[in-house]
Amino acid sequence: MAKLAGKAAFITGAGGGLGEAIARAMAAEGANVGMLDFNGDLVNAAAKAIPDGRATPYVVDISDRLAVKAAVDDFAERHGRLDILVNNAVNFNYGPLAEMQEDVVDLMLDVGLKGVFWSLQAATPHLIAAKGGAIINLSSIAVSFAIKNAGVYSSIKGAIDALTRQQAGELGEYGITVNALAPGSVVTPGASSVITEEGWKNRAASTALKRLATPEDIAAAAVFLASNEATSITGVTLKIDSGVTIAGV
Repeated sequence: MAKLAGKAAFITGAGGGLGEAIARAMAAEGANVGMLDFNGDLVNAAAKAIPDGRATPYVVDISDRLAVKAAVDDFAERHGRLDILVNNAVNFNYGPLAEMQEDVVDLMLDVGLKGVFWSLQAATPHLIAAKGGAIINLSSIAVSFAIKNAGVYSSIKGAIDALTRQQAGELGEYGITVNALAPGSVVTPGASSVITEEGWKNRAASTALKRLATPEDIAAAAVFLASNEATSITGVTLKIDSGVTIAGV
């Protein structure tokens, strides 16, 4: 039996990269998926590629609180429920902290942190009404050690870890699990905008397994945390990093 049969999952930043991979994997396991992204061309194409009409695209700026709520409410109404929320949307910008421009920092915070707040606000009442569910936030191994020029990005992901634990404590009484995934380096269009081909090779060489995790690896972990197999796991940040954080041991 499909692991997510009959469930409804809403994924942010789903027009490409990890978000699209997670949406595909959850749909393959029987879920109906709502796919939110600000890029209409990407998210519409990604949703269309998922068979059996299981995907509904939403072209929304995640920093727009009311628009996010409207999208989540519409998706929950379409399917009569909401069981899973995946907070994946992120904006990548690396640079020395002393040189980061205010508009860039504001955009990163609006997408990567405030967008998570707005999605949580919108989804939580529906998850409570469903008498349980799963929230999965995308963190990063950047929280575990210093990465050059990633001060703003790492700070946002550190906040995601803290928020994951906080919401796990607050929502547990409703049967809602809240966990985070912390990928290592994964080749996606967004990450490739700030990492060179040589950089990818160096990152792979620095892992214990001498290879990078794939988007499908991250998606499989998201399916697991959203499934009935993980109903006693909450408040955890799971690293999927090919062992880069222990490679020096």
